[in-house]
Amino acid sequence: ERERERERERERERERESKGDIRPLRNGGAGPVACAEAISVYLSFALDRLAMTGNNLVRWNPVGQKAQHCFGRQALPMIWDFAETNLFATATGSIDAAISCAGDPLASMAPPTGGVSLHADAMTQTHSRDLVVSTDPPYYDNIGYADLSDFFYVWLRRSSGSVFPDLFTTLAVPKTEELVATPYRHGDRKSAEAFFLSGMTRAVHRVSQQAHPRLPITIYYAFKQSETKNEVGVASTGWETFLAALIRSGLTITGTWPMRTEMGTRQIGMGTNALASSIVLVCRRRPEDARPASWGELRKALQNELPPAVVELQKAGIAPVDLAQAAIGPGMAVFTRYSGVFDQDGERITVGQALALINDILDRTLAEQEGDFDPDTRWALAWFTEHHFDEGEYGIAETLSKAKNTSVAGLVEAGILRSRGGRVRLLRPEELPEDWDPWTDRRLTVWEMVHHLVRVLEGEGEIAAGRLLRRIGGGGETARALAHSLYGICDRQKRPAEARPYNALVLSWPELRKLAQEDAGRQQSLL
Repeated sequence: ERERERERERERERERESKGDIRPLRNGGAGPVACAEAISVYLSFALDRLAMTGNNLVRWNPVGQKAQHCFGRQALPMIWDFAETNLFATATGSIDAAISCAGDPLASMAPPTGGVSLHADAMTQTHSRDLVVSTDPPYYDNIGYADLSDFFYVWLRRSSGSVFPDLFTTLAVPKTEELVATPYRHGDRKSAEAFFLSGMTRAVHRVSQQAHPRLPITIYYAFKQSETKNEVGVASTGWETFLAALIRSGLTITGTWPMRTEMGTRQIGMGTNALASSIVLVCRRRPEDARPASWGELRKALQNELPPAVVELQKAGIAPVDLAQAAIGPGMAVFTRYSGVFDQDGERITVGQALALINDILDRTLAEQEGDFDPDTRWALAWFTEHHFDEGEYGIAETLSKAKNTSVAGLVEAGILRSRGGRVRLLRPEELPEDWDPWTDRRLTVWEMVHHLVRVLEGEGEIAAGRLLRRIGGGGETARALAHSLYGICDRQKRPAEARPYNALVLSWPELRKLAQEDAGRQQSLL
């Protein structure tokens, strides 16, 4: 039946061409028919947008005072009440808005330069060699795009099926070959993981053979680790499987680049510790003469090379929520430079074991940064780990102060602690004095620096926080390291509300540093 439909379509195409119409859009042609079909494609996109805002899963956005389409995340959630849009108005959810969203990007696009778009299986495609390869691979088991695509496919099949008959031969989106580790398609998790590993290995190997030998392959990743414990430490199943496929394909990681790609206003990023960046893995083919290494060699190399790389990532303004992911890059760069890593029994070290070692050294590196903190800050950090900003017993606080070479009275004098009635607690940022000046503070602590910066950033914005950072001066970098540590504590203890201000501070750090330098220049010019 499909073949008969294709033959009928070919007959219709020949009939159009016999009337003087040039090849239609799907064959890369031009002319009246191609123009009409191109317009129909963008109208199809507009129809899909109307479907997003014209269903009973649309929620009301009280902030923007508008209807919000059903895809706030990669799922279709149930809602109790839905908002109904006016298709004929000029607001969000209307036909006018849908057409604008579909066609507006055309005005910003460069003139056509002969690009080609092809639909093919990554594991078996036969594109030409010497390609520049940049790819965003499937997300292991995070998102089932084939299932989600059915929402749009059924409408596109009706509206664009005659323009692209080869793309719409099935009633729904094909799902069997989708390269994701979904247990319900493969019977169990082990079979799903084996399917993903085998398919990803074939796909990456195919790409690496076609890539230009003098140019790197860039692979984007933006999914947060879900941790699993093994005999070495903590690792991520999804990353373990993906990186194993990458290494099996003959690639080595030579670097990582963080890129700000995620919108802060997306629903999944609001009120959660969602990733803010994509991390780009820069890969090349592993040299054929790469040598094997022992477990001890790997550990020593990671201990020497990973800590400086983490410091550089922090200086570059990597948000704490992204640091663990970004650190995988330089760690795996060490692991993948060898043809294999073996333990004392001659057994090959797995990617999971390497990831666990990388995470362990990362934790040690962040812990060692605490050595730069003053005694009051070290006490506050230890207390925060147990109590956060809640009250605790005076006696426990006093005992801890002896171990940190400080005193409760001194912490009160420093302006970071409240003590009364046998109870103590750390002061929240909003409780700190607004007239605080680091130049006149007789007991200056890194803890104060961080929380005054948080207070000013949240209350007055980046310009005021930049001015404060200028007055803090050389202690700024130590304050940034403390913000990383505080975020890590909150994240591990599942406290997203308390983690968010520290993440925001580090995220704004490059801009604050720039504003501080500009403010210093203005002050100098006045002198």
